[in-house]
Amino acid sequence: MRVLSVAGGVAWRSLHNVFTNPSLLIPQLAFPLFFFTAFAGGLSGIRNVPGFDYPPGYTAFQFVFVLCQSAAFGGVFTGFGIARDFETGFVRRLLLAARKRTGIILGYGIAALVRWLVTATFLTAVAFAVGMNVGGGGVDLPALYLLAALVNIAAGLWACGVAMRLRTMQAFPVMQMPVFLALFFAPVYVPLHLLTGWIHAVAYVNPLTRVLEAGRSFAAGSPTEVGVAFAAAAGLAVLFTLWALRGLRSAEAAG
Repeated sequence: MRVLSVAGGVAWRSLHNVFTNPSLLIPQLAFPLFFFTAFAGGLSGIRNVPGFDYPPGYTAFQFVFVLCQSAAFGGVFTGFGIARDFETGFVRRLLLAARKRTGIILGYGIAALVRWLVTATFLTAVAFAVGMNVGGGGVDLPALYLLAALVNIAAGLWACGVAMRLRTMQAFPVMQMPVFLALFFAPVYVPLHLLTGWIHAVAYVNPLTRVLEAGRSFAAGSPTEVGVAFAAAAGLAVLFTLWALRGLRSAEAAG
């Protein structure tokens, strides 16, 4: 119960700060919308490339990427908040006051997930408003959002571990750049089989490629690579849970 109490307090404070501060809330909503407009609209001609055979169309193809991107960066943005809380002294006071300190990580994780759910709802509404077609139904679309939620959790734990170790807002690039590279070294604009050269080799071994391929298959209503995708996303979440917990130990040792 003490862990849940700490987690609830941390999550409430983090969410209150975001949803009452336009300078934090607006970018959270605007960035995914910008990427969705730029990719799905500005690059829509890619659907005519020979070999591009995604039945729902290019808008849905890019929607899955932007949904996963918003999930990943939603976790990273929460890491920014943790670093900010270290600089203001909030986390240090919390470390002194809380006996069950794992609740701190849980609270920030809950906040990251709720923040992304708001963004995902907004992005989905816009996508359907502009005429996005999907072939999935039943459990397909919920599975897509569950997969993206695992990406959000993994990215949030990664950023949390970095913030706990460095404890400064100057750590922003360290949190953001690896996530950015992992996303854009996946099949962003075309399916994996249309990539060539070194980018195909990198994308093939990138775990986020499996997430995108499975997510797009859910949107198309013909799921493929589901087990591999969920195993990859869950594996990243477990790995970065350990990373975040070790970061918490580092913060405790630093006082």
